[in-house]
Amino acid sequence: MSAATARILDSAREGRAMAGVLAIMLFLTVLAVAGGIGTARATVALGRALAGRATVQIVVVDAAARDALAARVLTALRASPLVTQATPVPRAELEQLLGPWLGEAAVERDLPVPALIDIDVAPRAGALTGLRAMLARITPAARIDAHENAVAGVGALLSSLTLLAVSVVALMAGASAAIVVLAVRAGLTAHRITIEVMHGLGATDAQIARLFQRRIARDAATGAAIGGVAGWGVVALLGRRAAAAGSQVLGGATLGQGGWIAVVAAPFLFVAFAALVAYIVVVRALGRTS
Repeated sequence: MSAATARILDSAREGRAMAGVLAIMLFLTVLAVAGGIGTARATVALGRALAGRATVQIVVVDAAARDALAARVLTALRASPLVTQATPVPRAELEQLLGPWLGEAAVERDLPVPALIDIDVAPRAGALTGLRAMLARITPAARIDAHENAVAGVGALLSSLTLLAVSVVALMAGASAAIVVLAVRAGLTAHRITIEVMHGLGATDAQIARLFQRRIARDAATGAAIGGVAGWGVVALLGRRAAAAGSQVLGGATLGQGGWIAVVAAPFLFVAFAALVAYIVVVRALGRTS
């Protein structure tokens, strides 16, 4: 059995080629897994950060009337049970936000900049509707903009990217399985005579399948080592870049402990999956020919 085993487990160029292809497949799979987990976590983090957050705008051209009306609205908001917190946005902060577009004109006191009040809405059904009705009774110049509505498009995009990443992982798994099937069938054809001799010596289909399984697992492990390490490095680099970007959305696109466990486990699951596919294919193929 040792000579036959060595023949089936040879280190032919086909094995090295398959290991290279599997390395590329696993590299892309690791990136897709990390991307899916990161975008999913970013979607959750963005939703939590903006849930119940809104901004009240008071648009009045006259500065004195605007300030007086803003003070009145602020008092009403703080007294309302529908609001847990109300904080006026300082004029200096608004000037800083407008500076890149208006330049020195942003600090002009006559510039009709709306008064803004950031609020946290109480987690009650119809709270925003009730606040809009209350403000309408005070002044028609006030309106509420919910933060989550403003970035709804971003949330939808992140959800789409998560679904895309899941689809890519599924496609990579299917493509990897197809590569393993082709490699196993090629091996069965190339070693047909050897397999017949092994059968004549009493080897079972399961024993022969385990030999092919060992070969595929070896080649897959080689590809996993290369593609996995490269994928881990890229994911770690992108994670540091995202954390340093200072963006709330990118900052939330982290893997976390569970995400890193999934990314690290991907190469090992990949090898086990390839070995399982090889075993099933050999057993079925030999069963049909016996």
